[in-house]
Amino acid sequence: MDKSGANKAAMDGINEGREEAIDIRQNKYLNNIVEQDHRAVKRISKPMLGFKSFWPASKVLAGIELMHMIRKGQMIVSEGENMSFADQFYSLAG
Repeated sequence: MDKSGANKAAMDGINEGREEAIDIRQNKYLNNIVEQDHRAVKRISKPMLGFKSFWPASKVLAGIELMHMIRKGQMIVSEGENMSFADQFYSLAG
């Protein structure tokens, strides 16, 4: 998590009631890494003018995230086959 004092206090409160504590790793710029990774999602979803309900929004955003992960090489469907990005997407989403 980032260096926010409120987040640290909340995690300390959660750790008090647990048998095994959650390790807390604070990094000042950790949130920037997450935001930079979601830049492509924001760029694609901004012209859509919003969503009317949660279910379609979650499905569309999951598809955008999946395509972004395939493009970055984070998701490999099957090794040895030379599948296009679209073929990999359809095999995972279908």
